[in-house]
Amino acid sequence: MVAFDQKRGAWLSVEEVRWDHEEFAVYVWRSVRKKGDTKTVKSRRTLKLPARAVKALRLLREKQDEVRADAVNSPIVGGLVFRIKTGTALTATNVRRDFRKVLKSASLIDREWTPRELRHSFVSLLSDSGVPIEDISRLVGHANTVVTETVYRFQLRPVLLEGAKAMDAIFREHA
Repeated sequence: MVAFDQKRGAWLSVEEVRWDHEEFAVYVWRSVRKKGDTKTVKSRRTLKLPARAVKALRLLREKQDEVRADAVNSPIVGGLVFRIKTGTALTATNVRRDFRKVLKSASLIDREWTPRELRHSFVSLLSDSGVPIEDISRLVGHANTVVTETVYRFQLRPVLLEGAKAMDAIFREHA
């Protein structure tokens, strides 16, 4: 994760510049794929984090720092925010297990969901909020809009709402 350092005018590692910044981003330059690389070179991107995510990450990091300060000979070292109890990086298995716990606590059927569903939800929410499909494609690392539109984007509201809105506007003007 990186933070924008106003003094230096650059994005720098959070480990280097700490959490006392307003803007943060994540590098999406590596993958869980066998060789650790993204699917394509165009998939590589840096995404600025929304303020709500930064706030949640800060709170998580503060709790982790408190636990580390209270523990004698704490094995937790390094700058990982998402990690297992020993401080090492999460594996795909860890992520899926914890994701299922969240789903169960939300009263959702855990076997019907995977972490990948969050990608579909991200695309659908942005699309439904009026973000241009070209921007969404770039955010998720697609080379063009075809896969974004046909595989990832689901309409959250029925398209028929647009017709009703238009008719209301037309008839209001002539009333």
